[in-house]
Order: sequence, then C-alpha cells, then structure tokens
Amino acid sequence: MAQYIFQNYDKKVNIGKIICLARTYKKHAQEMHATVTEDPILFLKPESSIIFNNESIVLPKMSNCVHHEVELGVVICKTGKNISEKDAMDHVLGYVVALDITARDIQSVAKKSGWPWSIAKGFDTFAPISYVVLKDEVPDLHNLDLKLKVNDKLKQLANTKYMIYSVERIIEFVSKIMTLKKGDLILTGTPEGVGELFEGDVIEAKLGDVCYLKVNVKREQ
Repeated sequence: MAQYIFQNYDKKVNIGKIICLARTYKKHAQEMHATVTEDPILFLKPESSIIFNNESIVLPKMSNCVHHEVELGVVICKTGKNISEKDAMDHVLGYVVALDITARDIQSVAKKSGWPWSIAKGFDTFAPISYVVLKDEVPDLHNLDLKLKVNDKLKQLANTKYMIYSVERIIEFVSKIMTLKKGDLILTGTPEGVGELFEGDVIEAKLGDVCYLKVNVKREQ
C-alpha cells in the first residue's frame, strides 16, 4: 500500500480512498460547459492511481486526449461520520498539491452516454501528489495560490478563495455519505485552464509556498 510522504516529518500514513470533487470553481465549470450544483459532485479514484514527486504520468493506449487538473488535496487524520462544519478541521491532518489526470475523450463519451467517469479518472498514475504539509503549517487554507506549469509555461493559476465550497463544507458533505478514515484523501476540484498533456511534458504544480510537485509524462508502451 502506498504511504504519504511528509515534509520535514518522520511520519507514515497509509493512503486510503481518494474522494474527488467536480465543478468547484465557477470558471472551470464554464470552460467545461457545465452547471454549478448546490451540493458537491463526487467521484472516486483508486489508490493505485497515486504517484509521487519525480515519477511519471503514463498516457494510456486507450485514450488520445489526456488533461491536467491541478488541485488542493486534503488528508484526513481520523475516522469520522456526519462531521459538522465546525468540527471538520479536527479531522484534517494536512494538505498536498495534487493532479487529477483525466482521459478527456473517454470522459466525454461517458458524459454523453450517462455513464460513470471511473475509467477516465482511474488509470494508474492518474493521481500525482506532493509531500504532505501538516495543517498547522498552513495559516490560511482559503487564500493559497494554486499554480500549474507545463514545460515552464503557466497553464493554470487561481486561488483557493475562489472555491465554491469551503473545505469544512466539503468534509461535512462527504462524511454524510461515507465514513472518512485516517489516510483518506479529498481532492477539492480544479480551477480553469485545464489542457492536454503530451509525451515528454514536464509538469510543475504549487500550492502557495508550501507544496511543490514535479512529474513528467510518458506514453504507455
């Protein structure tokens, strides 16, 4: 089982389920020609999609159009069910900058057909994450720049203050549906600027000045 890597701390936490959100920034919803909903839209990624800094995203043979999506990731520290917004942060261990890699052509077919997105989101290597920064090291979670570069060209730039749902609201909503456990990872959605990846690309992602991730892209042989 994969384990989180912590910045400046000797800790080991097994990675659990990966809960992802869609349409959490208005401008991204607009670029995808999608509506914003009152409650978050959820989907899951498998733990096997996780990779770490300096590893490779693998473009699968099944897809001809794979996109990057940079996101704030929230790591859960203890079990909770029906968690209130006021208690939500007590369940947070720390944060990562993450990529929700998406086979966009497969997802588009799924959307048109009313199918789940599992294939489009679930390939191995489709969830790169940085080291974990502990909660107390981040003074203002809802005012962090979220940035992604491809081959040193800026592709995505936003701030967590533009998220439609707060992290507290997200934790409350998710925990009404499924029990959150230590090691679970919530990917809180991407801002505008998503785009296609190609073999040989180098991706750099940052969450404020606290998290950094660098991965490259190769084609499945």
